[in-house]
This record gives sequence, structure tokens and C-alpha cells, in this order.
Amino acid sequence: MHNVVERELELNLVLSPERSIPVPARFAYRSDDPYAVHVTFHIGSDHAVHWSFARELLVEGVFRPCGHGDVRVWPSKTDGRSVVLLALSSPKGSALLEAPAIAVTAWLERTLRAVPPGTETERLGMDSGLAELLAPTAPDDLRLTERSPSDETPGGE
Repeated sequence: MHNVVERELELNLVLSPERSIPVPARFAYRSDDPYAVHVTFHIGSDHAVHWSFARELLVEGVFRPCGHGDVRVWPSKTDGRSVVLLALSSPKGSALLEAPAIAVTAWLERTLRAVPPGTETERLGMDSGLAELLAPTAPDDLRLTERSPSDETPGGE
């Protein structure tokens, strides 16, 4: 069984220092994919925009700037409110989004209770999968062949 932790939030797409537009988003975390968070942006078109990135990146980004490349996260203040900024970039474009820090933090705390840091690997089932892969084969499945003369040691024993 796995847990899903979701939260609908309204983020602001920052167009300029003076202008932003609201963007509804759904933050989702699944315990069967314990290292990732998934964010779906509903941008008013037929197709939603999906992003997935490391949960640890978002956890750290609530407190200090982090990330390189496609996803960067950092805390900030806007009009006296604490926010978390998400800078997303892809070959199709880039976006700067502003999320309310208190809502993101509350959602992250729920994910951390669902799968505490350091226990993610246990959720992947790697140990049982590896054990199954490396399990000895039943003797009935083994195919024994007769030794050929070339396998014989010269001088014989």
C-alpha cells in the first residue's frame, strides 16, 4: 500500500517585478516514488504542465537557495509575506513561480510524515526485488551436461 499526499495551491507566475498572474497547481507526493514531488500546473489550456523533481530540493529550498539547471528553489519575501520561488526551465521555455511558503511547508511536513527522510529506499522494494533476482534456481531447472573430452585434464585422474 502506498500513500498519496496532495495539495491544491494557487501560485503566481511572475511576469515582471510588478506583474504576476495566478496559476492553479496540484502538488503531489507518492510513497511509491519516495524521492520525487510532482507538480501539475493548470494553465488554462487543454493540457496541464507536469514537473517532477527531488523532494529534497523543495525541502532545502524552503530554507535556502538550492538547485542547478532546470529547477531552482529559494525562499523570499513579497509584500511582507514569506514565499518560495520556483524557477523552472526547459527547452520550451522558463517560468518563475511564487508559492505561499506556509502552504508549501505544511504540505512538505505531511510528505515527511508519510515517508521520513532516510527511509525512502525501504519504500522502493529494492531489497525484495534484488533477493528475488539473485535467488538460487531450483535444481529441476538446472541443465547438467556431460563433460566433453576436451574438458578432461591431460593424464587423467
